[in-house]
Amino acid sequence: MLLAACTSAPQPGAETGDGPAGAVPAVCDHLEPGPRAAPAGAVTVDPTVDGALSELTMANPPGTTFWLAPGRHTLTTDLYGQVIPKDGNSYLGAPGAVLDGQGRNLFAFTQPAREVTIRYLTIQGFAAPHNQGVVNHDSGEDWVIEHNTIQRNDGAAMMAGARQRIVGNCLRDNGQYGINAYSEGNTITGLVVEGNEIVGNNTGDWERRRPGCGCTGGVKFWAVDGADVRRNWVHDNRGPGLWGDINNNDFLIENNLIEDNDGAAIVYEASYNAIIRGNTIRANNWVEGKDFAGRGDPFPVATIYVSESGGEPRLDARTDRIDITGNLLENNWSGITAWENADRFCNSPANPSGDCTALVPDAATCAQPAITRPPLYDDCRWKTQRLSVHDNRFVLDPTVVTCESLCTRMAVLANYGTYPEWSPYMGEVVGEAITFHQDNRWYDNSYSGPWTFLAHDTDRVLTHTAWQARPYGQDEGSTFVPGGG
Repeated sequence: MLLAACTSAPQPGAETGDGPAGAVPAVCDHLEPGPRAAPAGAVTVDPTVDGALSELTMANPPGTTFWLAPGRHTLTTDLYGQVIPKDGNSYLGAPGAVLDGQGRNLFAFTQPAREVTIRYLTIQGFAAPHNQGVVNHDSGEDWVIEHNTIQRNDGAAMMAGARQRIVGNCLRDNGQYGINAYSEGNTITGLVVEGNEIVGNNTGDWERRRPGCGCTGGVKFWAVDGADVRRNWVHDNRGPGLWGDINNNDFLIENNLIEDNDGAAIVYEASYNAIIRGNTIRANNWVEGKDFAGRGDPFPVATIYVSESGGEPRLDARTDRIDITGNLLENNWSGITAWENADRFCNSPANPSGDCTALVPDAATCAQPAITRPPLYDDCRWKTQRLSVHDNRFVLDPTVVTCESLCTRMAVLANYGTYPEWSPYMGEVVGEAITFHQDNRWYDNSYSGPWTFLAHDTDRVLTHTAWQARPYGQDEGSTFVPGGG
């Protein structure tokens, strides 16, 4: 079983974290510098000429390399002043090269060119609208975004396209997200997010401005099929750290340090097949947890929240489960919640987005009478199933995280099905299924602290002895030190 100890804050230029994640980079303010002189064949961009980068990009052929000289580069005062790369273009910043949107320009790099590279730049001050991004605004494919500081922009620092590589960047203090991995009408494949520091995002506090929007945090992933999220330091974001939402599949979330985020460290929602392993996760979810507790909401808000997500062997992936293993969760507000909303399924009013599962191409088919029998009975809902939680260490020191049992919970549960009136999932059907029949298992974990356990619904609060006993049979082979230590 993997164990880890808490570490102090990183020193300048250091790496941080010595738990399962190993060392992760403290990137912000310590980035690798770009070339001090223009590489052979590169076009030099003069910062004293307003709009030069846009004009030179239009004037040169695909595959051109541009070297931005030291200084503050601007794109004219026009709202739509932007750079429209051509296929294969590269943009390299000299030390001290800044691309500044002046609080006026909406976007920095736009349109769907392929194989664009952006390195060594500071990109700041752009005014992207809600749900839109500053870099790769139109989700071009095969982009490489590496060793940049992208900070203090509205919207998201960047969007993502297929096979995009986001490596070694400082994504800091952006208005909504560090990364919005979304491509309208498309599935994003082969995404790599590695070695970045993702900090202080959602300065706009969007969840409070638009309650229930589900539109905040460090990174949001939508319909991404195949993602490696490795060795990132994700911290101090307002909202969740990492959030996969609606029909993601085949995720590897590995060796990250995720700490001090206001919401959950990881949310995996309405999605499939993921490996979450070797991460150090600490001091997350205090703000959201206290909000729930303060208004008397008994729902077990968690640090890893598996919401209507499960393993699905019919989808191609590196696993056919949600496998959560080898992680350290230390002094967070609660642990792992596996949840399934009995009223949320394709064609239900509780699913207002209109999306359907990855297994049913037409939501309208999820109707009576076909939905009452297989395959639609199973495939019309995102099922929390085939979940394995094992070989993790859960540490909770009640002198650090203070609450009246509401921050000490591990849970597998559903609500009572109530609508629509034609729903085949009324009553306790889904609660029984997620608790007893969908292969959701905790085992071989280590617990330190006053942990409690919820099963089936919020009214069944269990000691670890009851959690392990029939009919639940959870956490076989696990160890418990209730008082900590």
